[in-house]
Amino acid sequence: MNQGVRLTARNLRKSFDRGLVPALAGVDLDVAPGERVAVMGPTGCGKSTLLSLLALLDDPDDGEVLIDGAPAADLRPAEQWRASNVGIVFQFHHLLPHLTAAENVALPLMGQGLARREIASRAHSILGRLGLAHREGALASRLSGGERQLTAVARALVAEPRLLLADEPTGSVDSATGERILRILLENSERSGASVVLVTHDAAVARAVGRLVLVRDGRVVGN
Repeated sequence: MNQGVRLTARNLRKSFDRGLVPALAGVDLDVAPGERVAVMGPTGCGKSTLLSLLALLDDPDDGEVLIDGAPAADLRPAEQWRASNVGIVFQFHHLLPHLTAAENVALPLMGQGLARREIASRAHSILGRLGLAHREGALASRLSGGERQLTAVARALVAEPRLLLADEPTGSVDSATGERILRILLENSERSGASVVLVTHDAAVARAVGRLVLVRDGRVVGN
């Protein structure tokens, strides 16, 4: 079992459009290794921006993110660290439409020195766990909405990340698919020890995840 990431955010501030659109107004957050945290709040409160900063996909205007106690700035290039340690489930899956489901899932394994057969085996295995083995050869553009989101979850999990970040992973699918996605994410965390930060509007999902963090107007108002 890999130990999950210890994730710390200190006074994170972020705005867009040359400061005219504030997103985060000084967020502090601590996530212990292996802890599962659900982030809730109204639309536009900064949840997705927070997730983007925690994923090192963007830089804060002020404040810092610490990874296992070290400044994230020390992890440059961030892309290399993220590829080896982080799985991300985007709100709208972000699959490459011209690739098959299996090829999309395999992307995080590229460049890690694995044999092609090993990559294909791991992609097939995780798609099977999500009930999509029969669709692994289908182009992403030909998958249903639920199948695309399940494929995105498989892509996030295939490299066995120490940190899983998920933005509304159940928000755009039917209730049965949403329950399957949540179950797989939580089971994976329990088995691997991965830390989880999951953004959701669904109170039932938040309760299942565990600890709840409330965000409003770019600030943590409940923790």
